[in-house]
Amino acid sequence: MDIEQRVKKAVARQLKIDEHEIKPESDFVKDLGAESIQSIELIAVFEEEFDIEMDEQVALAVKTVGDAVNFIKKAMQEQGKL
Repeated sequence: MDIEQRVKKAVARQLKIDEHEIKPESDFVKDLGAESIQSIELIAVFEEEFDIEMDEQVALAVKTVGDAVNFIKKAMQEQGKL
């Protein structure tokens, strides 16, 4: 399973929505209905799912699913996990 699929599964689980509704351009707040507390929880879910550390302030600037995928790929490369 690639990073994008894993991100979609994690988002679907956390926000309790159908995975098929999630697109790379989906905005976590506007399109998927995430509230601010859920955005923070998503960071924790991504850290656990991908075994990485994410800078919370930088991660909160990530607005779309595609941005999250790119952010996670970069973090994994920097942390030697990819």
